[in-house]
Amino acid sequence: MEIDGVLLLDKPKGPTSHDLVDRVRRKFGLKKVGHCGTLDPAATGLLMLVLGRATKIQDLLMAEDKVYAGRLKLGEATDSQDAQGVVISSAPVPELTTEQIEAVFAKFTGDFYQIPPMVSALKKDGVPLYKLARAGKTVEREPRLVHIYNHTIKKIEVPLIDFELTCSKGFYVRTYCHDIGAELGCGGHLVELSRLRSGNFSLDKASSWETLDALSGAGELQKYVLSLAEVSRLRRQ
Repeated sequence: MEIDGVLLLDKPKGPTSHDLVDRVRRKFGLKKVGHCGTLDPAATGLLMLVLGRATKIQDLLMAEDKVYAGRLKLGEATDSQDAQGVVISSAPVPELTTEQIEAVFAKFTGDFYQIPPMVSALKKDGVPLYKLARAGKTVEREPRLVHIYNHTIKKIEVPLIDFELTCSKGFYVRTYCHDIGAELGCGGHLVELSRLRSGNFSLDKASSWETLDALSGAGELQKYVLSLAEVSRLRRQ
């Protein structure tokens, strides 16, 4: 049985986005399965899987703006810019007022350039950057124009800062945390991340892997999949 549509999955910590694509493909005997935007293994939240003919609109869905909730830890920078990396520098966190922190976050709004991290799935001459990084190599990366539409600082308990933001396609929240830490003079890295929304598709409509894993086959999966007509309608809202 082939299914055409979009499956909203609440990604757990641990597996890669590609791991979950493979799990769905194998468990339900599907030929075409893809995803709309990688989440790092330690990240959670909305992972959109495209099934069957929906793979043809994968690029359209990937181009949607995203909403993330994250946690930044000040005082340490890592080589991967998140908690899975090796600490490459550390510094005491200065006495910071709420106003000082808000002012730095405010600098990273609207259009600006990001340099993608070495530990990423981007490719150089066909080789993923993370593979080069594992081999101890660093290559020059082209800065990317990105956009933050809005952000909210949810909680400050130094050295931890919880935030939420709405950003454009291709945005690295890890790099955002790294750059804010650098701007505050003490370094920083991402310690938690969850994708809450992509375009008009939200996490609260997503199914857990445990729910899907309990299904007996593609026939049962069908009721969890948004049809192409439903996807089209949601995108127009």
